[in-house]
Amino acid sequence: MSIRINLAAGLALAVLCACATGGVVTQMNPQVGQVPVHIQRAVNSTERPEAARARDPGRKPKELLTLAGLKEGDRVIEIASFGQYYTMILADAVGPKGRIYMYDLPYMKARTEGPSAAFVAAHPNTEYRNGKFDEIDFPTDIDLVTINLYYHDLQPNGVDTAVFNKKMYAALRKGGRVLIEDHTGEPGSGWRDAKTKHRMETKVIIEEMKAAGFDLLIDSNVLANPADDRTKQVFEKGYRGTSDRAVYVFVKSK
Repeated sequence: MSIRINLAAGLALAVLCACATGGVVTQMNPQVGQVPVHIQRAVNSTERPEAARARDPGRKPKELLTLAGLKEGDRVIEIASFGQYYTMILADAVGPKGRIYMYDLPYMKARTEGPSAAFVAAHPNTEYRNGKFDEIDFPTDIDLVTINLYYHDLQPNGVDTAVFNKKMYAALRKGGRVLIEDHTGEPGSGWRDAKTKHRMETKVIIEEMKAAGFDLLIDSNVLANPADDRTKQVFEKGYRGTSDRAVYVFVKSK
């Protein structure tokens, strides 16, 4: 059984252990604790579309961004920004001194370019770019990268995740973090079901991120659903939004 601990105390312990041993101790299922005011404000904003706010109970953006340690003034890369569900929250939460860098893959260009340009025009602390994530030169001194329900889409869309993960590592400042949320696949499935069921064996994410130099800071069950049938496609009618999802926070500790 996983031990649940206070998030702030757990992160402090991880830092102390890192200093003492040269490594980071993974915090398993830490309690989220109090949500910071800037995150509460952003998620509760009435400027967000009603359709987006209706998804919050199943997505738990307050909890995920608190786990990720999002602060006002942060510089954030958002991978797969289309739809702007998280972008709107991020842009509000980081405030005018922060910056959100929005990215989508080329196959999404026709669908996303117009809405994303309109979003940037209305939110001066954001900018948008379309391109292959393993070829783009990302900005540097980044505080946080978010990949929400999209890591499984990378390889099926031709992204070399080993190259991309190294690019993320280079973009982040020391102590910078990566938040990854994704649909959990069957044990042993690896990338097998990523294109067809939009699921993957999420331990592969850990392996690939560690290979790029990251340490796993948090492994959370905040979006877990033990009753999930992992053989199902996540967008199946009547099933969408109920999948078992892994939530990880990685850190660039060196």
